[in-house]
Amino acid sequence: MTAGNNGAGTPENDDPFAHLYRSEGGDGNNADSGPEERRPGVPRTSYHQVRPVGSRQYNPQPPRQQTPSPHYAAPETLPGGAPRQPMPQAAPGGHGGGTRPNRRGLLIAAIAVVAVVAGGIGVAMMTNSGDDKGSTQAGATGGGDDKPGEDDGKKDDKPKEPEKKQKPSNPSAVGLQKRDAASLRLLGGATTATEVAGAKSEGGAYIKGLEAPGAGVEWEVAVKSTGAYRLNVTYGVPGKDGELSVAVNDTVNKLPIRLGNHGGSKPGEWSTNWMGSWTQVDLKEGKNTIKVFCQSGNKCEVHLDQVSLTPGGA
Repeated sequence: MTAGNNGAGTPENDDPFAHLYRSEGGDGNNADSGPEERRPGVPRTSYHQVRPVGSRQYNPQPPRQQTPSPHYAAPETLPGGAPRQPMPQAAPGGHGGGTRPNRRGLLIAAIAVVAVVAGGIGVAMMTNSGDDKGSTQAGATGGGDDKPGEDDGKKDDKPKEPEKKQKPSNPSAVGLQKRDAASLRLLGGATTATEVAGAKSEGGAYIKGLEAPGAGVEWEVAVKSTGAYRLNVTYGVPGKDGELSVAVNDTVNKLPIRLGNHGGSKPGEWSTNWMGSWTQVDLKEGKNTIKVFCQSGNKCEVHLDQVSLTPGGA
């Protein structure tokens, strides 16, 4: 026995590549020439060799049963060995065995979670916005114990009449064809008063203190077309005639507006019977400024109640 040759039948003498040289239906023997003699240094003849036409057997005998060597036999072929486990079927389109996770199901679940979270955030934002609006409205109306509400209540408790006396509520408003004299811009120390009853203006307020030159009211008014208009005034006098000057766009009319004592009151007695008079003014289309004021030489001891415009002259 030499190196590499431990005798027949041993695992070292069993060639693992014998199947490459085995002829069809045999275990290393050629079906045509019988067992092939093993010669050192000479390779075995492969069973994949060219054969003459017609030499192939189409009804070969079944191969002989071989007893596998216990050294190389598979466990399931040995007596009492474990049965062979089937290979798991590969998933469609995959490259290996086993069951792959359902990615589509995981994606749908992730989208559902994102949608739920986004919906919750939207509801929370809407709720917070509604609460902020409610708080703002509550603060604006002065509800609860907030200080702004207390301040608003104090302002409402103040009488409106003193405020009107100190400053007109809407001086020099544009576009109204009839105005309370107390709502116009005051000039030269003219003031509002309510002592004499019967005035037609809101709250019975009228203009007094017109005796000084330059004292009066200024009215900014808009008309649709150029032409002649009547300037109407409601007034009161202390038992004697009066008059005031009129200026349109800083141009003084030649004639003042005459305010006669038509109520029959005694001198020094302010009649509660408020009277009316008018004078012609020429206005341009658009905005115009009309002043009714005291000028040197006028009889300015009068009270002004209301002013208005009507189309047409004398």
